[in-house]
Amino acid sequence: MANLKITLVKSTIGAVPKHKRTVEALGLKKLNKTVVLPDNAATRGMVQQVRHLVKVEEEA
Repeated sequence: MANLKITLVKSTIGAVPKHKRTVEALGLKKLNKTVVLPDNAATRGMVQQVRHLVKVEEEA
């Protein structure tokens, strides 16, 4: 199964509280940190919500 490599590239300081919680739920706490998560509908939906704060790469 494919994975997504998600990196936090923009600070959540001025972000909407819901977006802050979504970023933390993805496992991202600090700027420029990366997590690898499974490529499924739930992860894609969370990434779509905070797409302006993160960078996403597909892993094989």
